[in-house]
Amino acid sequence: MVARPVDQEFRGARLRLVETLREKGIRDLAVLRAIEQTPRHVFLPTGMRHRAYEDSSIPIGNGQTISQPSIHARYLELLGLTGRERVLEVGTGSGYQTVLLSHLVEQVFSIERIPALYQLAREAISRVGRNNVSMLLGDGTLGWREYAPYDAILVSAGAPSVPEPLLSQIGEGGRMLIPVGAREEQRLVLYRRTGGQVESRELAPVRFVPLVGHHGWENHDRH
Repeated sequence: MVARPVDQEFRGARLRLVETLREKGIRDLAVLRAIEQTPRHVFLPTGMRHRAYEDSSIPIGNGQTISQPSIHARYLELLGLTGRERVLEVGTGSGYQTVLLSHLVEQVFSIERIPALYQLAREAISRVGRNNVSMLLGDGTLGWREYAPYDAILVSAGAPSVPEPLLSQIGEGGRMLIPVGAREEQRLVLYRRTGGQVESRELAPVRFVPLVGHHGWENHDRH
């Protein structure tokens, strides 16, 4: 009888990654626990799985990448999650960050625009047994109005400007993290809604893949 082999595989490597993140200044114990519990190798192409627990970004196909774990950890730490939130994730990608979020909040709503990635992410999320994730294939710049407002919105790609539909879907007391700027380089901005007003604060320079959609960049893919 084999008990949850996905969880046990590479366990030592996951623990080493957690120690690396501690050394890099990640302090949120819930975030570190989520990384310890989430088998990153499941979300990578087979030929890349030996690199799963390096602190590095890795290509996942379709012109997309899985961010380095320290970026995911900082992003999640900045949101200051309590465990009770309903969160919108724009850009499911591999599904790895989706699962990290699923350990940290009550409900995750995640949108992916690329059908092949959407399907792979669905399969990976199902394989690790998370049942508080809802997924949508579509344009993430429009948000997911049916389940709005959200306590937190996490955008995993760089926008030329902040999509208005996403701003409008931040609930009272809610926040949104989004990279904003040029296609090649952005600034990470935290938006917070308080008393009906939305305030913003720039945090750091970052580099993410472009946010493609009606309120983002045009699709320059050559598929």
